[in-house]
Amino acid sequence: MKSKKSKTANPYANNPRPFSSPVLDGPDRAPSRAMLYAVGFKEEDFKKPIIGIASTWSMVTPCNSHIDKLAIEAEVGTNKAGGKAIIFNTITISDGISMGSEGMKYSLVSREVIADSVETVVGCEGMDGIVAIGGCDKNMPGCLLAIARMNRPAVFVYGGTILPGCITGDTRKLDIVSVFEAVGEHANKKIDDAQLQKIEACAIPGPGSCGGMYTANTMASAIEALGMSLPNSSAQNAISKAKKEDCQRAGAAVIEMIKKGIRPLDIMTRKAFENAITIVIALGGSTNAVLHLLAMANAAGVKLTIDDFTKIGKRVPVLADLKPSGKYLMSELVAIGGIQPLMKMLLEAGLLHGDCLTVTGKTLAENLKDVKGYPASQQIIRPLKDPIKKDSHLVVLYGNLAPEGAVAKITGKEGLHFEGRARVFNSEELAMQTILDGGIKKGDIVVIRYEGPKGGPGMREMLGPTSAIMGKGLGKDVALITDGRFSGGTHGFVVGHITPEAYVGGPLAFVKNGDKIVIDAEKRELTLGISVKEMRLRTKAWKPMPPRYLRGVLAKYAHLVSSASTGAVTDQNLKLG
Repeated sequence: MKSKKSKTANPYANNPRPFSSPVLDGPDRAPSRAMLYAVGFKEEDFKKPIIGIASTWSMVTPCNSHIDKLAIEAEVGTNKAGGKAIIFNTITISDGISMGSEGMKYSLVSREVIADSVETVVGCEGMDGIVAIGGCDKNMPGCLLAIARMNRPAVFVYGGTILPGCITGDTRKLDIVSVFEAVGEHANKKIDDAQLQKIEACAIPGPGSCGGMYTANTMASAIEALGMSLPNSSAQNAISKAKKEDCQRAGAAVIEMIKKGIRPLDIMTRKAFENAITIVIALGGSTNAVLHLLAMANAAGVKLTIDDFTKIGKRVPVLADLKPSGKYLMSELVAIGGIQPLMKMLLEAGLLHGDCLTVTGKTLAENLKDVKGYPASQQIIRPLKDPIKKDSHLVVLYGNLAPEGAVAKITGKEGLHFEGRARVFNSEELAMQTILDGGIKKGDIVVIRYEGPKGGPGMREMLGPTSAIMGKGLGKDVALITDGRFSGGTHGFVVGHITPEAYVGGPLAFVKNGDKIVIDAEKRELTLGISVKEMRLRTKAWKPMPPRYLRGVLAKYAHLVSSASTGAVTDQNLKLG
């Protein structure tokens, strides 16, 4: 797939309707027009660019429960600007609800289903442009995968962050991670049933995505830095006038992109992805960003590897004191101006590429020209001269346990080195039960395997076990490593995305209880303390596990999915041409 405008003919050069006109123009297309009259089209609408409004609305999760209303705002903005909008839906799932269960195996799979479904509707119906609105974290990369594949003028809109929950008489600002950690506190007899119930009933006060710098807010920020959202789209409360206006402006922006002939692959360049990585690091964002940005770059035809996160991470500091590792919530960052002042700070320091094109039709530098700095009294974003961590918290490790790489989230608060003895589990559930029962002790390294993209299948997030460890008060005394992945809400000494995964015979499959494991963030190594000879003996003795699913979407996913080190995409392994 070509990634530069100059290498492909621009179908919008002489026709603002290059995809809808073959579907709707001429006497022979009367049946097509007849169908659209029935859904509200008027005769004059058939001369306008058709813009698909890809809505991820669902009552499955609070992250997306308001997006139906936002889609209507995008429709209004599109129609006012001279286009004709058609709203359609795609699926969403809830990580927060399915976390720790068999259902969580569908989470990463949903990213591919969303991408395929948006591509299918836009391609089938001949839509000339796209406004995609996402909330829960797989919606965002899923929509961007489809946008890159179709390469039609498009803007992504983030559904917005949730407000914090609270309990009367309690000063804590609660969110979903508060509930997960309360489970560990309950198991450790620190809180009783009534206190747990109060937390679960109050932590989620209404619509919006999880409130810290977890995966949803991380990816929204990355997409804005990439240039595929309007300025400040990533930092608005879900229920706000600003978010409604953002949706209306997005509809109008797509029409302007059509007029100017700007397409996603003109924006989603190598330098734009470097900008996205820079923002993720500065914000202390989720490890899932590694997985998703690799997948998005693959769809855009841009060469990006996990080692690029290391290269950029050596010069970009962590500046945001945001949950889960920090103190503040996304709604508090919204109140002081969002990520735009941070981006301007980084641009002026030479850490962002200001010449990258964005969906506004302007460059990143032009968008940031008149942005004012943060209030002097704020404490959420640190100055470059006084960072939280001088380099990236996303640390790519290699070694005899991770020959193709692994991703650690090391903020520095946990330390930079952990050495311990392995406690091995072949599933998340087995590990979780042992943690809650008090079977994990200081100095243990919890090993959860057969949870990778193929082995799970679906690469579940380990928020339950990591939160239980924190709730048990073992956050600095116990590490956890896995070929699965982590929620953006995870903190502690954790390493995920270990590749090759155990299911395909990666070294993680050969670890035994009591083995010495060393995690060294400074040397960027993940090492199993056995000899080469012993590793060979264990490799020879290992027998593959049978597939857990033989039919349906999980079976198809396991068959097609690539390694986590390349983004866990489902089209990389296709033998085409």
